[in-house]
Amino acid sequence: MLKSMTAFGRARKLSSDNSLDITAEIKSVNSRYLDCTVKISRMYSFLEEKVKAYIAESGITRGKVEVYIGVDVLAQKGVEVILDTEAAKSYIASLEQLRDTFGLKDDITVMKVAGNRDLFAVKKPDDDMERDWIEVRAVLEEAVASYNQMRANEGEHLCVDILGKADTIKANAEKIKSLSEADISAYPAKLEQRIRQLLKDFDVETTEQRILTEAAIFADKAAIDEELVRLASHFGVLNEIINSNEPSGRKLDFLVQEINREINTIGSKAGNAEIAHLVVDMKTELEKIREQIQNIE
Repeated sequence: MLKSMTAFGRARKLSSDNSLDITAEIKSVNSRYLDCTVKISRMYSFLEEKVKAYIAESGITRGKVEVYIGVDVLAQKGVEVILDTEAAKSYIASLEQLRDTFGLKDDITVMKVAGNRDLFAVKKPDDDMERDWIEVRAVLEEAVASYNQMRANEGEHLCVDILGKADTIKANAEKIKSLSEADISAYPAKLEQRIRQLLKDFDVETTEQRILTEAAIFADKAAIDEELVRLASHFGVLNEIINSNEPSGRKLDFLVQEINREINTIGSKAGNAEIAHLVVDMKTELEKIREQIQNIE
């Protein structure tokens, strides 16, 4: 079954040693391609590319995807905080210049300076970085599972709606087929009546063969058998695509263009107002299908 590109998933749990409180959220909206962005605290920014790679490997092929990873440190382990000495010297010198230039109160203290987080770097051992990824990935996996389930549920609703609208179009096509056949069958008699009346007015005679020839020309121009056959074929393909497990949003978009082409041709051959109205209804339903397809991966 197809999947929607609009969904949300969330998971939260403690790390195996209870030192980290990890939250993972993933949400997405429509996009022509896969566009993944990751929001994560600076301390864990080294995980950003790993998160993107995991998303790409999780069967998500299209959509503007936003991933949020929140990590609250409950117990600091194996982390070394390093002071950027040169940056600190420059920062303090700037504060002193600010004080002297404007005659400000001298309240430059260790805690004041320490408030500038850019003066410190947090260094994690390589084995801790790998451990953090394992812990974050476990939570991310749950969030993605929840997200994919919502995508599948939304996709199922979309498919039911699309197939329902397709049935409406097919029912209208059957009505048009009957109306068209009736028009073509009745045309020779109508044509003969009009021609004989016209010729009578001008005192001119015509042959039965000429009338049959004109009727045949009309039948050829008005015939929509080929369009109806292609339309039925397109809807058969639509069912196949919807029942597949592959991302097929682009295929469906192209197929809708082909269906629209056949409906337009039928409309151009419409011989009466009732057929024209049915064609308008078909195009209306098809436009609704097109809108829904934009949500499918």
